[in-house]
Amino acid sequence: MKLQSQLSIAFTSLLLVIMTIVWYVIYSLILSLLIQDEQRQLEQTGEILVDILNEQYSSSNNIQQFYKVLEDQDLQLFLYDRNRDSVLFSTMATPVVQGFYENNDFANTNDSLWNYGNEKYVTSRILFLPELSGIELILLTPLDDLKVVQQNFFLRLFLIFLIGISIAVLLAYYFTRKLVTPLSQLKRQLKKIEKRQFDNIEHIKATGEIKEVADSVYDMARELQRYMNSQQTFFQNASHELKTPLMTIQGYAEGIKDGIFDKAETEKGLEVMVTEVNRLKGIINEMILLAKLDTEPTAYEPKEVKAKELIELVVDRALPLVNEKGIALNQQVENNIKIFADEEKLLRALLNVVFNGIRHAQTQVNIEATNYNGWTTIIVEDDGTGISEEIAPNIFHRFVKGKDGETGLGLAIARAIIEHSNGKIVVTQSLLGGAKFVITLPENKD
Repeated sequence: MKLQSQLSIAFTSLLLVIMTIVWYVIYSLILSLLIQDEQRQLEQTGEILVDILNEQYSSSNNIQQFYKVLEDQDLQLFLYDRNRDSVLFSTMATPVVQGFYENNDFANTNDSLWNYGNEKYVTSRILFLPELSGIELILLTPLDDLKVVQQNFFLRLFLIFLIGISIAVLLAYYFTRKLVTPLSQLKRQLKKIEKRQFDNIEHIKATGEIKEVADSVYDMARELQRYMNSQQTFFQNASHELKTPLMTIQGYAEGIKDGIFDKAETEKGLEVMVTEVNRLKGIINEMILLAKLDTEPTAYEPKEVKAKELIELVVDRALPLVNEKGIALNQQVENNIKIFADEEKLLRALLNVVFNGIRHAQTQVNIEATNYNGWTTIIVEDDGTGISEEIAPNIFHRFVKGKDGETGLGLAIARAIIEHSNGKIVVTQSLLGGAKFVITLPENKD
């Protein structure tokens, strides 16, 4: 069953349950309200009659005249004497009066419903003045008359409920369709992602949480497309990077084997082959490291690291290259800065960034580390030519390298390690003229 049908059925069922309960409560209360209202009307009528009788109670002739007035009112009533427990007068036939007297306790003033045969009667009692006389007027109305009113009210209420339920069902259908339609459209977009039709993905109109989910799906699709493109580019670049040294090695190996080189050329060929083998080994090792970072979480073991000691290790390892190029490597690190990361791998990432700066620097490379609000910021900048606008957006992708670059994997490895440390690395233009790498790392694992 589709989600829209399920929601419509659930909403309609809930509405029916609620309206049934409301109907039952109203239906139960309406009879009580009708009884109370009828008692109030009987009491008002009775008080008028009692006032007339109190004014005319001076003689028996007046009483007989009052009896005649009562008979003309078309009322069901008793004139009851409490003191003698007897009915003085009634507008009903004698057998009916006898039946009422036998089935009900006239002396019980708390009993508002009397029985006669299979019917019930609503009663109202009004005491004559003076109270010592003990005479009271008892007025009656058949309960069936009130039930007729109750039934009429119920029919109207039931009709209103039917109209209300119809409107509610239509509204439920409208709102569930409005809710489910974006989900159906989103499902179709997910099918396109499944079939890798990224260029055909369309935005859907939605609000609230569904819009957030849709945005997440679009972001996922873009990231997946970027990842697949990067993987394709990676394999293309990897094949190219591996093919170049292999072709060089193959060329010299075949030349040496066929004896077309003299001794000097053979020695040179062997040196080139060793160099290319080492280069090939470096590329393969870096590719293996990237694969481990992507697929083996256990390959990354974070712990608390002191930033000052880590930067000193970077400087010590970079010193030979700095002296070779004749540039200055400056460091400025705040004391007591701590980082939560894998020390060995973070050292590798920083070395890759610093070596990149050294290769492109003209006179100096600066390293600065500061801490603010639980986050450590490490800045590495140089005074070289900087990164071109064409390469800058993809500088951290695999096999993307600028002028004087080596394998094109160093910065990709640095980014992977830093992101595994829950950090972030970005590159901008330095005020020194070269590139400025900004690394942000958390102070603790939280």
